[in-house]
Amino acid sequence: MDIGWEDFRWERLADGVGRRRLPVWDATVGLVVGEEGVLLYDTGSTLREGAELRSQIQAMTGRRVTHIALSHPHFDHVLGSAVFSGARVYGAVGVDRVLRADREGLRLDAVRQGVSEHDAVEAVDVLVLPHHLVSGEWTLDLGGRQVLLANVGPGHTGHDLAVLVPGSPEVVFCGDLVEESGEPQAGPDAIPSRWPAALDRLMALGGEEAVYVPGHGAVVDAAFVRTQRDELARRFAVS
Repeated sequence: MDIGWEDFRWERLADGVGRRRLPVWDATVGLVVGEEGVLLYDTGSTLREGAELRSQIQAMTGRRVTHIALSHPHFDHVLGSAVFSGARVYGAVGVDRVLRADREGLRLDAVRQGVSEHDAVEAVDVLVLPHHLVSGEWTLDLGGRQVLLANVGPGHTGHDLAVLVPGSPEVVFCGDLVEESGEPQAGPDAIPSRWPAALDRLMALGGEEAVYVPGHGAVVDAAFVRTQRDELARRFAVS
């Protein structure tokens, strides 16, 4: 499964597994390619960004995205979803209610962070809600490759979904539960008291030798995740 990741500004993490750091907010999207299915982890901050990802993935793999996993309900991770026609969308239990009830908040947050009003309205108007909600763990068979979707939150938000890709090395897509390019951001929807436990669950999923992919920033190892876990526990006075 030899894909020319670098030609499209993607970083290869393992065989058939890669990620791209998107401009402006440095948000990560992940890609897992099986023999029959293609999973995209997060979809970018606008329909235009999602369409660029769609074109790149089709050029790299000759395939369409069949599955989407949304890490959490923030604009820079979900607003590109509508361009992936026919893809089955997965999210943590409850994320559908958040996205349905707070479309105006999502639009306002995107505009406050620099998305144009037109792009924000356009993406929110056609926002795709998850078709499948993960309460614990959900295994997807992509054909010759299985991936595990894990509801490891709450933490960064009330609805944090991670993805474990078995292999050598194992790859864990963490969403914004882990950030490398800056201090983890705890907005009004964060649940700080539960965040360290969410990182414990992440490390239990991947183990010591896994590659951990933050929602923003460079790929890290288990030691980085453990250090960030302890810093968050001190920051929020959690044992």
